[in-house]
Amino acid sequence: MFRSLIKIALLLVAGILVYNFFFGTNEEQENSKKVFGQIRGVVVSVGQLLKTEKEKFNAGKYDAALDKLGEAYRAIRSQAKHLDEKVIKRLDELENRKAELERELNEIEANDLENASPALKKKDPKVEKERAAKLADQLKRKEELLRELETLVNDSDSLLQDAGNK
Repeated sequence: MFRSLIKIALLLVAGILVYNFFFGTNEEQENSKKVFGQIRGVVVSVGQLLKTEKEKFNAGKYDAALDKLGEAYRAIRSQAKHLDEKVIKRLDELENRKAELERELNEIEANDLENASPALKKKDPKVEKERAAKLADQLKRKEELLRELETLVNDSDSLLQDAGNK
């Protein structure tokens, strides 16, 4: 419900801005131009932020953690004959979560490459707005994946402690 209210409010604000831009007084048109200029600045900033995140992503920000988890899982699996069945089931679950994270990270990387360069030389505001929204969604999903990765690491630590105590 809260999201619906925010969406309605944003649509209302956008409608007022567009109306003022075309049909408002000179002062209202100037204010609308300023707001659109600021929105463009935000879009550019988000684009720069995503470019930086992409560089970090390409540098292996997530890969190193996933590789370490994979090594830990292999070590546990090699000692599986000495482990409790519950530990093995948890290990399977963690490996599945790791695989899902890797798949999603690869999808995001592919989408980053797709969205990195604008399709048109002449910048269409509608296309740029859609592109900025996609980039913002990508950034939000990366943040979620990072939190999921941290949770996975914590769960893996817990598993390693449990396996070490047995």
